[in-house]
Amino acid sequence: MNTLNRLLPARPGSGETADAVAAPKPDPAFVAKATKASVEFESFFIAHMLRQMRSATSEMAGQDSVFNNKANSDMQDMADTMLAGHIAGQRAFGIADAILRQLLPAPLNNSK
Repeated sequence: MNTLNRLLPARPGSGETADAVAAPKPDPAFVAKATKASVEFESFFIAHMLRQMRSATSEMAGQDSVFNNKANSDMQDMADTMLAGHIAGQRAFGIADAILRQLLPAPLNNSK
């Protein structure tokens, strides 16, 4: 069987199943980098969402409200970033998984 036939999906009625056609295995270094990048993107997305929610809460709060206090904003930003990293590490939102489904072949994209 030539190389082109191994890369193409099996044709109906050809006697071969889609499982018989071997998909190329991606480089483990690429898989690790893609996973790290997708989790970092999910972390960035969640951190941005938390900052926007905190900003909206601050805008809606009254002048004397504890939610309108600017003194702790740096620490709150750091806490939001750490929380976002933790949530993304658990892949709670599924953003990293969606990115990996697009980057990796089907058998590997389900692994965590």
